[in-house]
Amino acid sequence: MTGKQNLFPSSEYDEQVAVIQYCDIKRIACFAIPNGGSRNRIEAARMQASGVKAGIPDLCIPVPSGKYHSLYIEMKYGRNKTSPKQDEWIERLRQLGHKVCVCYGANQAIDEIEKYFSEK
Repeated sequence: MTGKQNLFPSSEYDEQVAVIQYCDIKRIACFAIPNGGSRNRIEAARMQASGVKAGIPDLCIPVPSGKYHSLYIEMKYGRNKTSPKQDEWIERLRQLGHKVCVCYGANQAIDEIEKYFSEK
């Protein structure tokens, strides 16, 4: 075997699961917003009719801290970038007084959560 090979390949899903596990251990209220994934047209239309919005960040911590109402985290992995819809929601949520972070991996997300709760 030549070069470095990741023995434990990761994904955005794996990183998000690690963040949820961290929050569970620390007893931090956190939930996922299931906007992603592939769906057939009927299911997608039903979800949209029930209020699912494209671009909403992946995770929400609905706990006020410092000057913020809550913390939203958009999880990314690898070279992924935010979409225009995500950028719109991120800006809108920030204007409404929420902290929003785009995090590349669980470690960055956990750092942002810890920073969020330490801000006064």
